[in-house]
Amino acid sequence: MKRFYQRAEAVPADGGHAVALDGRLAKTLGKRNLVVPSAALAAAVAAEWDAQQQEVRRARMPLTRLADATIDRGAAQRDAIVRQVADYAGTDLVCYRAAHPPALAARQQAVWQPLIDWAAGCYDAPLMVTSGVIPAIQPAASLAAFTAAVAAHDDYALTALHAATVACGSLVIALALLEERVDAREAFTASQLDESFQIAAWGEDAEQAERRAALAADIEAVARFMALLRC
Repeated sequence: MKRFYQRAEAVPADGGHAVALDGRLAKTLGKRNLVVPSAALAAAVAAEWDAQQQEVRRARMPLTRLADATIDRGAAQRDAIVRQVADYAGTDLVCYRAAHPPALAARQQAVWQPLIDWAAGCYDAPLMVTSGVIPAIQPAASLAAFTAAVAAHDDYALTALHAATVACGSLVIALALLEERVDAREAFTASQLDESFQIAAWGEDAEQAERRAALAADIEAVARFMALLRC
């Protein structure tokens, strides 16, 4: 849509901090008031609105999109998202190791195993590791523990966790990001370990580079979103 306002700013509002466009509260895609719990997040979202030129493009406003998704989500959608995110634990990326070449297997062990060990200790949820494409049947108690861990997040953290899990292809990496066990760069590196290994050997085409850059940006946006919520 065309930019219809001169100024975007964060303002106090009932229930938190809002984004105002020329003094009127901005709306989410669901037509709800764009009100968030953190003044720092509201200021950052307002900055995204202020940075738009002639056209307002939400695709270039990652913090706004995450806030919108949280505010517009209903209880039924929350339950569905919890299930969708928790399901990643059953086939988590970090549990599937290469048999060959040895250098890749060693790198997976070095980067992924500490994350598995961390999750096992943090959530009392050990995971089985397998080689190749043979599915690993994960312990039911561990899957239940991951589901409980996902469900325990508030609405804003759940939105962030969902976005990170999808971008990383791994619930373990996404949880580590939210819990500040890893930063955004480390989360991207862990999630792209296999692909980066292949790129080092065979190179990277433009489409692949663009896709990886988008994933890195998504992960960075989640990390920033959570950091602003904590302010």
